[in-house]
Amino acid sequence: MNLRARISASAAVYDVARVRADFPVLSRQVNGKPLAYLDSAASTQRPRAVIDAVDYYETHLHSNVHRGVHSLSQLATDAFEAARERVRSFLNAASTREIVFVRGTTEAINLVAQSWGHSELKPGDEIAISALEHHANIVPWQMVAAATGARLRVAPLDAAGQLRFDEFEALLGERTRLVAMAHVSNALGTILPVQRVVAAAHARGIPVLLDGAQAVAHEPVDVRALGCDFYAFSGHKLYAPTGIGVLYGREALLEAMPPWQGGGDMIRTVSVERSTWNELPHKFEAGTPNISGAVGLAAAIDYLESLGREQAAAHELLLLRAATTALEAIPGIHLHGTAAHKAAVLSFTLDGVHPHDLGTVLDHEGVAIRAGHHCAMPLMELLGLPATARASFACYSTLEEVAQLERAVRHAREIFA
Repeated sequence: MNLRARISASAAVYDVARVRADFPVLSRQVNGKPLAYLDSAASTQRPRAVIDAVDYYETHLHSNVHRGVHSLSQLATDAFEAARERVRSFLNAASTREIVFVRGTTEAINLVAQSWGHSELKPGDEIAISALEHHANIVPWQMVAAATGARLRVAPLDAAGQLRFDEFEALLGERTRLVAMAHVSNALGTILPVQRVVAAAHARGIPVLLDGAQAVAHEPVDVRALGCDFYAFSGHKLYAPTGIGVLYGREALLEAMPPWQGGGDMIRTVSVERSTWNELPHKFEAGTPNISGAVGLAAAIDYLESLGREQAAAHELLLLRAATTALEAIPGIHLHGTAAHKAAVLSFTLDGVHPHDLGTVLDHEGVAIRAGHHCAMPLMELLGLPATARASFACYSTLEEVAQLERAVRHAREIFA
C-alpha cells in the first residue's frame, strides 16, 4: 500500500467525534458560534483523562516528593517517578537518569545553555542554529555567547521554508561546538531533516540539541534512533498541563555538566564551606517540582498513544491538506511555508489586512487562531512580514472547523474590501 493510500485508510478509521468528546472545552461557544480551536501549536487543550489524573493526585496523593518518610510523601514520590519512567519510555531514552523535569522547552534550553554552554564555550567558538528557530532556541544562545565570547551561525532557508542542507553543512567547522535546531517549526510547520542534521554534526564530533516542542504531539520521537544529545519539549503542547516539560540529555553529558540552579533536592551534602551534588537527574531539579504537572504529562502520553499515533497523524495531515486547498482558493491569500514535509500548521496572510485584524474578525466567528510573529522575529524579517496568521490542527480538529475557518477568512476579506 502506497503512502497516500495508507494515509486515507488511517484517516478513514479515525473517530474524531469520539476524540472530541474527551475534551470538555471543545463543546463551548465563543461569541455565539461553535468554538473552532485552531491554536494548538500555541497550546493544546486537555482531555478528561489528564484533568482526572491531575485531580486525583491533588485530592488523594499530594505531598512533597523524595524527602518524606510518611506514606503520602512516598505515594507522591512513586507517582512522580512513575511519570519519569513514562517519559523515558515515550522517548525511548536509555535510562530515567536522562530525563530531567523542567517547566518547559524554554527552561530546558536555558539549562543546557547556562550549564553546558558556560562550561564548554570559549571565545571564537560557534553555535549553529537555523533561520526558523523559536526565540527560545535563539536568545539563550545569544546570552551565553555574549558571556563566553562565542557567536551564532545561522543556516539559511529556501523559498519553501526548508533548511538549505548543503549550506548548513558548510557552516560546520573546527570552531562549531553545538548545533541547536528545531525538529518542527512552530511558525511554518516545516519538519526539519533532523536525522541528517545529527549525522552531519556527529561526523564532525559536534553535539546536537533538538527543540521538539512542536514535534512530540505529531509524530513518534525516538531519541536513540535520532542520535541527538539533547531533546527538549513542553507538556502543554502535548495535551498536558502548563508548567511541565522535559529535557532529555545523554547521561555522559549530563553527568559532566554542573548544576544550573542551587537549592533543595539537587544536593547530596551542604556545609558552609561547600556542597556536593545529588545524582542524576535530581542534580538539575532544584526545589519542589511540578508534581501534578508530571502526573498530568504521563496521563497525556497514555491518552495520545491510545488514539494510535499513525491514525492521529494521518487525520492531522488530511486537515492540513484540506485547509491548504481551501485557503489557496481565496483571492488575496498567501501561504507561507510550503515545505514538502510539514506538520499540521498553516501560516498565511491576506492582502490589505493585518494578521491581528484578521485574528480579531475570526474570533468573532468563533475561530481561534494565532496572529503575530510567533516568537520567530528573525524568520518574519527574512520573510519580509511583520506577522502572519497561523491555524494549527490537533487530534481533535475537524473538517467542519476547516470549513468554518474558510468562511471566516472570506468574511474578513469582504469586511476589509
